[in-house]
Amino acid sequence: MPYEPPTPSADLPPDVVDTLDDYSPELLRHIASYAEKLAEYREREDRLAEAEDEDEIEERSDDLPDHVPSKATITIKEINDNRYYYWQWRDGDKIRSQYKGPVNPGE
Repeated sequence: MPYEPPTPSADLPPDVVDTLDDYSPELLRHIASYAEKLAEYREREDRLAEAEDEDEIEERSDDLPDHVPSKATITIKEINDNRYYYWQWRDGDKIRSQYKGPVNPGE
């Protein structure tokens, strides 16, 4: 069986196939390398855009102190049999906390 040229994907536009047919093997390898890097870049950009859409900034809570980031969540800590609310957020490798108030306001 004689060696035959590859059959282009039906997804490729005919003008692209015709253009590539005229290029040298060296240029085709440069094009293939560039096309792979470009595809990875565009896929990454698409993922980032999707993540940005999913992580839309929520409105800042009225009772959130100025120095506490809007991504902070409220946690409950028990200290000496009393329960307290704390704002808590990640700052690099550390978990930061800021006192909010008692769970039962009468305490």
